[in-house]
Amino acid sequence: MNNQLSKFSLGEKMKPKGTIQTVGIIGCGSVGQQVALQVATYGMDVVFLDISEERIKQIFIDLELQLDETINHWGITASEKRLILSRIKGTLDFSDLKNCDIVIETISSRQRGTLIELRREIFKKVESVVRENTVISSNLSTLMISDLAIALKVRDRAVGVHFIEPVDKTKIIEVMRCMSTSDKTLETISRFARMINKRVVQIHESPGNISTRILLPIFNEACEVLMEGVASVEDIDDTMKEIMGYHVGPFELADRIGLDKILKYMDNLYAEYGERKYKASPILKRLVRANFVGKYVGKGFYNYEGDKPVSNTISCAIIK
Repeated sequence: MNNQLSKFSLGEKMKPKGTIQTVGIIGCGSVGQQVALQVATYGMDVVFLDISEERIKQIFIDLELQLDETINHWGITASEKRLILSRIKGTLDFSDLKNCDIVIETISSRQRGTLIELRREIFKKVESVVRENTVISSNLSTLMISDLAIALKVRDRAVGVHFIEPVDKTKIIEVMRCMSTSDKTLETISRFARMINKRVVQIHESPGNISTRILLPIFNEACEVLMEGVASVEDIDDTMKEIMGYHVGPFELADRIGLDKILKYMDNLYAEYGERKYKASPILKRLVRANFVGKYVGKGFYNYEGDKPVSNTISCAIIK
């Protein structure tokens, strides 16, 4: 009897047509964690896939710490924290993504290159387990979604997204469609964006999107000003915050993103366009070689205590 009922899905919770209830995330690093929290905060379930049980346990520790920081700033209550975490599940098995309405690949971008073959393999594995109408996406900074869509049998479900960090504070998502992306797929990702209180900026395929292409030359010029001894790290950041209305300056932003990521983005765009504005500054290379790669290791252009930059002494010593 149970088997007969299951054929008609009578034992499953009814799902309103067109709703987005579950989002899959492949690779739950810095960006993946921010997206997971954003999605769960707005009431959807999250299934993230990562490489080991130990890694999954660490991700939940990281998620709790981020939510505790929000609690400390009166952003949420302890009961809301428990509710958010209850919506997030970690797994090692691709088949656990089968009920996802959208799957977003956010694997670590700290490795050099575009990892294009790995990303294509992930797209294939995701497609093999999800429904035919599930949107398959990738958080793209310097790659084009066309390069990944070719790995799919149903290519019109592929769309590129770019979440701008910090994900909980930025109000837009850059969305990149390719020639095969259907209007239905674009409408689904646009609805998803609205559900997490963000606006879609639709762009034509271009490595670097809008944000990365414009931010990298600004960062390079800030490094040039620093190398010439015009001003200190802190003064350059303060000036840029004042004149541009930014919450953070270029050096603090680079520390938040990760200097190794910034170097990777520059290498990729320099290889793509061959323009000097994307050629990485010697200061950036020097800091990355010294493993002064930003806030997540406690030192970059600034030294950090917890979440706050406290000095730039170590960075300046290396630059000199």
